[in-house]
Order: sequence, then structure tokens, then C-alpha cells
Amino acid sequence: MEIAGKLENSLREELINNIKGKVIFPEDENYEDARKIYNAMINKHPGIIVKCFDTTDVINAVNFARDHNILIAVRSGGHNGGGLGLCDGGMVIDLTGIKYVRVNTEDKTVRVGAGNLWGEVDHATHPFGLAIPSGMISTTGVAGLTLGGGVGYLARKYGLTIDSLLEADMVLADGSYVTVNENKNKELFWAIRGGGGNFGIVTSFKFQAHPVSTVFGGPTLWPIEQVEEIMEWYDDFIENADEDLNGFIATMIIPGPPFPEFLHNKQFCGIVWCYLGDPKNAEKVFKPIRDMRPIFEHLGEMPYPSIQTMFDGLMPPGMQWYWRADFFNDLGEDLRKQHRKFGSQIPTPLSQMHLYPINGAAGRKKNSDTPWAYRDAKYAGVIVGIDPDPGNAVKITKWCKDYWEALHPNSAGGAYSNFMMNEGEERIKASYKGNYDRLVEIKRKYDPDNLFKVNQNIKP
Repeated sequence: MEIAGKLENSLREELINNIKGKVIFPEDENYEDARKIYNAMINKHPGIIVKCFDTTDVINAVNFARDHNILIAVRSGGHNGGGLGLCDGGMVIDLTGIKYVRVNTEDKTVRVGAGNLWGEVDHATHPFGLAIPSGMISTTGVAGLTLGGGVGYLARKYGLTIDSLLEADMVLADGSYVTVNENKNKELFWAIRGGGGNFGIVTSFKFQAHPVSTVFGGPTLWPIEQVEEIMEWYDDFIENADEDLNGFIATMIIPGPPFPEFLHNKQFCGIVWCYLGDPKNAEKVFKPIRDMRPIFEHLGEMPYPSIQTMFDGLMPPGMQWYWRADFFNDLGEDLRKQHRKFGSQIPTPLSQMHLYPINGAAGRKKNSDTPWAYRDAKYAGVIVGIDPDPGNAVKITKWCKDYWEALHPNSAGGAYSNFMMNEGEERIKASYKGNYDRLVEIKRKYDPDNLFKVNQNIKP
């Protein structure tokens, strides 16, 4: 591979002349800002950053990198835990300038640029009483979350983000530009719904939106000593709850405001709820939850974008993050004991564990309908060590790994790719299960030289 930053001046000029956006090199004043991503634990130094203005810029950047044997990483929101939107020495194709959200109120479809964040999409769709299933934090990028699957508050009612994806426009490894949907390039359309950025660079997404306006929800908290009891209750409750109700369960510390002072710096079992039904029914729906006597609740009616942004302030860019993940089929006794043990040892105020239910609409698809191969699992779990201080990186990483190793024997085997670090080929195979060989065949057809390899890579 060429070191992109050491290109001859004539080649630099060739690239600059073919890009309408900005081309940034290591010696440029704005380079340090341009290479930042959400996870500050990742510290990579690309040789070129191409901030694309449009799809033509993406095509020209791909062709240049391929022709000059330059490693490519692709960045949209930059939220990826493993920092896979960056690379050392190569070219970052930065999509953050390709932003637009167009809502069609007649058929309730939404066209979104690859550089958009989910908060921008929610801002555009909410006035029309619409939403697209996404994640839990509004600063997450549309592209990365969608290509990996998309688990969030709306999953039990409307499925994963990929289940609402109708179409995408893509730049392929040979520089060609294609549209993929159920009628055009069907195999490629299947592959991008969970197979990540392996098959090309998506520049535009078309989604089916759903009726969502006001929701009723927020967090409920119990002392960490009750986590086994609450998890046992929750495991049965969420399986049988109305699909209008979702809630992810967590082990966590309350770091400070806006929570009241008596909760600060204590460990809890928490559940964050989101109810899409008629708020008039909320008292009845939440009665069995309140019957479990949480020591704190902050439940109420709010616009859907408000629950999507509820934790943005606690999770700004630039902190240290370490992630590990697994799928789980149940919350058995040993698993609950491990959550009690490690939930009582959380090393820093922002570190936490989440379990997201994938039953309801998300679980009704077959494992083979999309590359997302764990529709029959009950939970997508993730453990994250988080802290602003680089001096705590080792501490949060060790806790995260130890917690994961204790849970993993009870897991379903693989993990949701958006929750993974750079964990190697066997882990990727486990996460795609029976869909892996089909993904390899599609990769071999569309990217036989593995130009797009800085991802959860499916080797051709």
C-alpha cells in the first residue's frame, strides 16, 4: 500500500483538481480536527482526508485510491467503536458533507444523505409525525448504524433500521454508481442490510418512515443489589409486553446532573422505556413496572426526538471508549449473577452495560432475510468502558473485557457488528453465522480485491 501522505506533488494536484470538496494532508492546519472521531481511544493518522461534496467526489476518490493502491477508510458519523472510519497512512473518504433529508409526505418515505446524523433526520421527520427506527443517541451517523443493522427504541414496533430501508445509491470498487433495492441489484441490496461497508460506499438512503410523534418514557432505577431480581422479571415482562412498549436494561452509575444528588456516583440497574401508544393508556401500561418499586423514575410524555437526545449531553465526542458485545437467548441465573458482580464494579461513572430486546417486529424476520443473523436471539448486549481521561483507558478496557468474558459462555455466539471493536475474522464469522458464505460470494463479485477492508471485513 502507498503511504498517501507521501504522494508526489503532481499526484496531489491531480486529486485536488478532481475534488469539489476539500482535500486535507497531514501538514494542513485543519488536519488534526479533520481526523478526529467520536472515540478518542482511536488515534490514527491518515495520509489524505477527502471531505466529499457530492457523489462525484466519492467516485473520484475511490478511483484515485484504487489506481494508486492506497488504503481506504470511509467515515460518515464517525461513531464506530473500533474507529473503522479512520486508517493509518491511507485515505479517509469523509461523507459528512453529503447531507440532506427529504420527506415525501404522500408515501411517507425519506431520502437521506450519507453524511447525516440521526438527530438531523428526526428534526426533519418529526413535524410530519414520522420517524425511522434508529439507535439511542442522536449524534450517531445514519450510514454506519444502518449498514450494521440498527437497534433502537422502535425495534419492537417497527423492526431494525434495515427493515425500513427501501433503497440505496452506492459507489462500487470499480468506481461505478448503482442503485440497489428489491428490484435492482437485489443481492447487493440484501448484503448492505447488515453486512456493513464491505460492498461499496453508500451515498444516499431511502427509508420508509412510520407514524411516531409523542412518546411516553424515560428511565427507572433500582439499586444494583436488585439487578438479579429485576432482570428475571424484565426477561419475562418484555417478551410479553405490547409492541408499543420498548425498554433497554442496563447496569450503570449515575454520573451527576441532571439526576438528583442522592443518586450520584452510585451503581444501579436501570431500564429506559419508550412507549409509542396513546399516552392516556400509559398509567395502565406502566403499572406493572411501578409495581417493581423503582427507587427513582423520570417518566413522562415527550416528543420522540427528546428521548433520542436524552443522553447526548452525557456522551459527547472525544472520550475514551472500549466496546464488547454478544447476543443472548435468555437472562438465566448465572448470567444475572455476573451482571450483579460486574455491575457492582463499574470503574468510571459513564461505563455501562446495555441489553436491547430484539423480539417483536425485529424478531419476526428470518435469520436469512438479511445478513443480520440473530433474529432468533432475545437480546443484543453491549458493554462499554467510557471515560474522558486517557489515563483510565486501561482500567475501562480491563473491566469491559472481564465482564464480557464472564458473560460470553452464556451467549448465543456472535455480536451485533456495530457494537464490536476490531476483533478478528473468527468473531466476524460468528456474528454472520449461516449468512457468511453468501456475503463472501457477493463481496467476491463486487469487491474482489477487497478495496473496502477497513470495516468488520468479509474477505473475498
